[in-house]
Amino acid sequence: MNEKSYTELMKKNAMKKKRLKESYVLDLYIDMLLSEVLLETEKAKLMKEIDHSLDEGNQSAFIHLSKKYIELTKRFGT
Repeated sequence: MNEKSYTELMKKNAMKKKRLKESYVLDLYIDMLLSEVLLETEKAKLMKEIDHSLDEGNQSAFIHLSKKYIELTKRFGT
């Protein structure tokens, strides 16, 4: 029979919990990183569109895009 001692089982369980915790933290970090990349990409796109509307003198587009930019920054707290 392949019986393990109580100490061995506790060590194994502790290591499993540690790996799960590390995996969760890593997943959280990756999610935060992806969110940041998407946010910066969206902000850059909106800024480019805002600049274009200014170059063309399109006031309504400028106001609409500026509101979108403000909402985006409020939503993500940047």
